[in-house]
Amino acid sequence: MDEDHHDEVDIGSIQLGGMEVRLAQGHGQLEPGKELHLVIRLPESDAGSSVIRAWLGTDDRFSSVVSRADYSASSGTYDVHVVAPDPLPEPTLWWIEITRPDGEKLIGSVAPH
Repeated sequence: MDEDHHDEVDIGSIQLGGMEVRLAQGHGQLEPGKELHLVIRLPESDAGSSVIRAWLGTDDRFSSVVSRADYSASSGTYDVHVVAPDPLPEPTLWWIEITRPDGEKLIGSVAPH
C-alpha cells in the first residue's frame, strides 16, 4: 500500500459507513505480546481530519492497548502500531474505530495475518 512499508501484507477491506476501508498489516504475524503495524487507507483522502484508533483483541477492548493512528500526508494513509494482548483472547481481531470530522463514529473488525 505504501512504498515506505515493505513488509506489509494486505489483510483485506471492511465496509464502514458506506465506504470501503483497505487494511494492510506489517511486522509479521500475530503473536501474544508482539507489536504489529496497521496501515489504514480510506477511499478518499480526508487530509488527516478523521481520528482513527485501533486495537487487537475483542470488541470490549479488555486487555487490549488502544492506539491512535497517525496520518501520513505523503501516502494518504493512517498508520498505527499496536501491541497484541498476552494471552490472546479468542477470537483476536483487528478493531478499527473511525471518528469522522462530522462526529460520526464507525467501528469494524478484520482478522489479523
